[in-house]
Amino acid sequence: MISKLSLGFAAGALGGLATALTIWLFGTLGITQAAGVGIAPSLGPAFLYGPIIWGGIWGWLFLTPLAAGLPLLLRGLLLSLGPSLAQCFVVFPFKLDAGVLGLALGALTPVFVLIFNAVWGLVTAATLAAQGAALPRRARV
Repeated sequence: MISKLSLGFAAGALGGLATALTIWLFGTLGITQAAGVGIAPSLGPAFLYGPIIWGGIWGWLFLTPLAAGLPLLLRGLLLSLGPSLAQCFVVFPFKLDAGVLGLALGALTPVFVLIFNAVWGLVTAATLAAQGAALPRRARV
């Protein structure tokens, strides 16, 4: 069980790193600004820490039977809705004072949140697949 927890966390943390790098790249290239969204972090330990640690914690979702039976990449996209909802309804309004959905950062903020967390879900799923992870499957009836 410990090895599954470790693998889930490590895969999620790698997904979190990929997400952080994607957010930084979008900001650096001016993609978020061009869309009127005020997300353009500088790349450094203070920014990387949260996505990596929380990505690892969210990686444990893959150990649950949620969305079991779906192809792993589709499962990654579906499970990426969890962190997206947390970002939009907890982090933005209560931690960053950016309002529900982060709309104080721009009207398209929720779209970028979905894109960035999809990166997390896909990278986490691909990492687990590359490791041959045995994940919970839907019970047969």
